[in-house]
Amino acid sequence: MGIEDEGAVDVRLGARLAELRAERDWTLGELAERSGISRSTLSRAERAEISPTASLLNRLCHVYGRTMSQLLSEVERESALLVRAGDQTVWTDRASGFVRRSVSPPHPGLRGELVEGRLAAGADIAYDRPPVPGLEQHVWVLDGRLDVTAQDTEHRLGTGDCLRLRVWGPTRFHCPGPEDVRYALAVVLP
Repeated sequence: MGIEDEGAVDVRLGARLAELRAERDWTLGELAERSGISRSTLSRAERAEISPTASLLNRLCHVYGRTMSQLLSEVERESALLVRAGDQTVWTDRASGFVRRSVSPPHPGLRGELVEGRLAAGADIAYDRPPVPGLEQHVWVLDGRLDVTAQDTEHRLGTGDCLRLRVWGPTRFHCPGPEDVRYALAVVLP
């Protein structure tokens, strides 16, 4: 995807979400029950009438057994072994101000991926479940402060700090400020 018209990304993402549902022969109602997302929101996301939030995509990734990077890579025009900085997939959750850059696109035969995250001061993103239970994450703060809550424990991270965890339940990423935070996230499938 790289840096391109966000509307084009939303159209391809919506089409892929519709394909995934059709592959399973699920109605919007069945997907709504499995994901906890309303039928109308699912329909609007599939038709690219809305840009899905990080939380919404996370719930869908959980239902479809994919990481967010895997899902976003499926709407890429082509996969490559080397991805130049200007061609890396950048996705923005406009509702929260979260910016996600897929530094290393996932490959079907590999379990790890590297992501860069940016959150504005005060931004707060909560995920009600991991996209894949037992997902291993390494959160390395490059600039700023980041509070990560997992398994009811809050970890306050500053520049240079790295947190390793396995994700089984809800998580929360919060940038307390006063500056924005930029962090690297290494994700390893179990």
